[in-house]
Amino acid sequence: MHAGWVQRRPVGGGQSGVIRCSRGCGAPYGEAHMTLLHAHVYGGDGPQLVLLHGFGRSLADWSASAAQLTAGHRVLGVDLPGHGRSPDVSPWDLPAVLRCIEETLDAYGVPEAVVVGHSLGGLVAVEYARAYPDRVRAAVNLDGFWWRREYPGAEQVTEGLLASAGAVAPAGYIEQQITGSARFGVPADRAEAAARAAARPLPDGTWQTLPERAAALEIVDELHRLGAPGVTAWLDGVDRPLLLVQAGRRLPPAPGMEWFDEFSDRFAREVSDELAALSRTRPTISVERVDATHPMILETPEAVARLVAGFVRALPD
Repeated sequence: MHAGWVQRRPVGGGQSGVIRCSRGCGAPYGEAHMTLLHAHVYGGDGPQLVLLHGFGRSLADWSASAAQLTAGHRVLGVDLPGHGRSPDVSPWDLPAVLRCIEETLDAYGVPEAVVVGHSLGGLVAVEYARAYPDRVRAAVNLDGFWWRREYPGAEQVTEGLLASAGAVAPAGYIEQQITGSARFGVPADRAEAAARAAARPLPDGTWQTLPERAAALEIVDELHRLGAPGVTAWLDGVDRPLLLVQAGRRLPPAPGMEWFDEFSDRFAREVSDELAALSRTRPTISVERVDATHPMILETPEAVARLVAGFVRALPD
C-alpha cells in the first residue's frame, strides 16, 4: 500500500449482489438474514480468483483486469467492509474482515481460491491465506506493504492520509478524480466508473467518501500493527504460495511533497531488499515488479492480468 495514492486519491459482464445468509460477518450462528459483502461475479472458467481492492477504493478498480482474467479463470470481485457497496463492520479489524470474506465466499460457493489483492487488499489477501490456509490455493499481494508507526516520516504520512478520510466531498468530486487519474494515464471512462463506485452520492449532490471516518481510523491502526514487525517477520508463518509485487515506478512528484518522495523511495528500497532475501530463502515466495506506479490495476490492468495469470499457471496442482 502506498499512502501517496490515498492521500488525495483518484477514487477508485457478470452479476453483482449482496448475498443474504444465515449469519453475517462474525455474527453468532442462528442470527438470520445478515447482510454479507457486496461481490461481483465476472464469470469465466478455470481456477477460481477472488479480487480485493485498496483503501478507499472498490471492486470496480478491477474491471479491466478482470475482463482479461476471465479468459482462463473464474473471477469474483469483493468490496471490503465499509467500501463500495459493502456494509460496515465495527470495529474494522482483521478477524472480523476475514470472517466477512470467508462467509461471503461460502455464500457464493467458493471453497478455495487464489486471492489477489491490491494495496490494502494485498495485505488482506496475505492475512486471509494465514487465517484460512485450507481455503487459499495461493495469494497475490500487489504493492500492499506498510511501515511501523515509528518509521521516520510515518507520522506525517499518516496525518496526510487521514486529513480527508471519510470526509464529505463537494459536488465536483467525480470530475476531480477523473482529472487526478489522468496523471497515471487512466482513461476517463474507467476513472469515472471507479470513482463513482468508491463513494456514496448524497441528496445535495455531494459525495460521502469511503470508508467513513471511524472505519478509516481503525484501518490505519490495523495497517500499523501489520507493518510493525517489518515485511520478513510479517510473512513468517504464511505457508501458501505467495506472489509479492512492487510498483516499478514511483508516483509523479507533487509540488511541496518532496519529503514524501524521499519517504516513498526509502521505504520501497527497504521492502525490495527484504523481498529479494525472502525469495532466496523461501521457495513458496515469488517476487515481481510491474512497470507502473502504485495504482497499477487502473493504470496497467493488462500487465497486472498477465502477471497474475502466469503465476496461477505455474502453481503446483
